[in-house]
Amino acid sequence: MGYRYAVERADHSALASGQVLRSAPGYPGFPVRLASELFQRGLAHVHDSPVRLWDPCCGGGYLLTVLGLLHRDRVSHVRASDVDADAVDLAARNLELLTASGLATREAELRRSARDFGRVAFVERAEAAANLAAGLAAMGGDLPHDAAVADVFALGEPVGADLVVTDVPYGEMTRWSGGVPGEDPVGALLASLGRVLPERAVVVVAARTRRIALPEGVRALERVRVGNRSAVLVRARDVAP
Repeated sequence: MGYRYAVERADHSALASGQVLRSAPGYPGFPVRLASELFQRGLAHVHDSPVRLWDPCCGGGYLLTVLGLLHRDRVSHVRASDVDADAVDLAARNLELLTASGLATREAELRRSARDFGRVAFVERAEAAANLAAGLAAMGGDLPHDAAVADVFALGEPVGADLVVTDVPYGEMTRWSGGVPGEDPVGALLASLGRVLPERAVVVVAARTRRIALPEGVRALERVRVGNRSAVLVRARDVAP
């Protein structure tokens, strides 16, 4: 490939689930460095930036929020959707951390917790929120975003997104729900996305599995394997039914 991408070696502990970002049982996080690598690989195939970024199986919004905080300068808008209304509510709260006011509110919450519970850990988290706010400002400031309840298998209207990055349910903490068709939810997911995305959009799907199977005749742009996770990158036009 005629491009290079960088995997950050900085300390990303502030982005761990439950530190500054909000968490809840049943809504897992995602390895930060892998998220950044997958985003950059996808971006290289989009070619143009900043991109409109979408996660149609967003869960608590962890993946999108991390990518927005790490790559604000290469993202123009973040869209989160999920069939689970509780997940979307948590995602919306996390996406508010992509704004100065959202991070200031979170910092204040953490400082109140530090006073109420007398724990140094909350002071450290509050300082991490302040540092994230400074980084966000340096990369362009508030990142526009929205979150909505939507069944990824029943998408109707076109979606203006250039890059999709999503971590699909894998049967442990998370499971497929909504109108899951047949025995190949990933194939159905890709077909649904292919119907609503611009044809040159890039879709990055990650899962806890050795290999993600693609529908017959669909060629992957790239495949990635790290530990117990794998990912595949495809062009939207190649998965359109």
